[in-house]
Amino acid sequence: MSTFKHARLANNLDIIAEVMPTTKTAAIGFMVKTGARDENPSVSGVSHFLEHMMFKGTRSRSAADINREFDALGARNNAFTSNEVTCYWAQILPEYLAPTLDILADMMRPALRVEDFDMEKNVILEEISLYLDKPGHILYERIMEDHFQSHPLAHSILGSKESIGALTQIQMREYFDQHYGPGNMVLAAAGQINFDELVQMAEHACGQWPSLSVQRSYPPVNPAARRHHIQDDKLKRHYLCTLCPGPSAQDMDRFSATILADVIGDHDGSRLFWSLIEPGLAEEADFSAFLHDGLGSFLGYASCDPARAALVEETMVKEFIRVRNAGVAEEEMARSKTKIATSAVLSGELPLGRMRNLCSQWIYNREFRTLEEDLAELNKVNVNRIGELLEKYPLAPLTLTTLGPGEK
Repeated sequence: MSTFKHARLANNLDIIAEVMPTTKTAAIGFMVKTGARDENPSVSGVSHFLEHMMFKGTRSRSAADINREFDALGARNNAFTSNEVTCYWAQILPEYLAPTLDILADMMRPALRVEDFDMEKNVILEEISLYLDKPGHILYERIMEDHFQSHPLAHSILGSKESIGALTQIQMREYFDQHYGPGNMVLAAAGQINFDELVQMAEHACGQWPSLSVQRSYPPVNPAARRHHIQDDKLKRHYLCTLCPGPSAQDMDRFSATILADVIGDHDGSRLFWSLIEPGLAEEADFSAFLHDGLGSFLGYASCDPARAALVEETMVKEFIRVRNAGVAEEEMARSKTKIATSAVLSGELPLGRMRNLCSQWIYNREFRTLEEDLAELNKVNVNRIGELLEKYPLAPLTLTTLGPGEK
């Protein structure tokens, strides 16, 4: 039986854990409530760039030291940056929790040396060039701009070549000082751990960090029916994205939204699968719920032969209209519940999955929910609740962005 634990240091660093005595591993990580939506246009891409720099060394460790020490512990470690959070984590055997926390905590106080900054800037610029060759990335960033307009969720995670090229080490240091600290981050662990020892280790490693008071901006979104086509005659495929309003990460409707999204666009057995994939109209099609901080959206995607572009788009939109008018059937809702529950349990059996879930729950809602509580809430969803969800979020107005050869 797992147990939730919470402590707070004097500097307001929250330490949370799910103690899972029967597991054979442990996972630990820092999640910072900062991402692309928290950037000013003048430093677009700095959150992701900073994530890279956190591995480039501290006052006491070089980049090689960090890599070598993680490797010596047999750690599986990584980091990621999204529109809203940045996370640094490691999965290890329980006996290596103390040295792993020591490395991670040291990384959270990076040197940000100018020479490392200048060198890593080339890596970031190369990564941007790489992603500009990926149609899916181009389409995703453009539809976020088209849908969110002036809202900060429209910001690019990678930034542009221009913004990264102009970014200075001083600007990055200022951004770090404003966002990376207790009050805007959480330390989370899951698995076979001793929580009292974890708190003592965190006090030693993090207790002197200055506390921050950070306020995220929550401007309104003004959704409207919008359409945009990006013409690229080098492409041989047609790509389609849709975005429309949905519930937020704080909204309990998120459970209904997850089921609805699965019914419409899961990779196997969904409505889009049977209407687009099975008949061979598209080679890819899916639909998912995006649960953002303070607001949400539903994202649809498909790719196909350009000759079928109009038919694929028409078919997808018809599925949206059909579910809006008639709701979902008991049978398909039950099938989706089973798939979502299975996925949640499989992820929840691993300390890494639970640790990342802990981080997200705390960053978005400052709460702990057990896997059993989430599954119970999922099972409460019925066709009436999905109908109520569709009244609030009728899969409209729809932003529709396409990419491919030829004019639209």
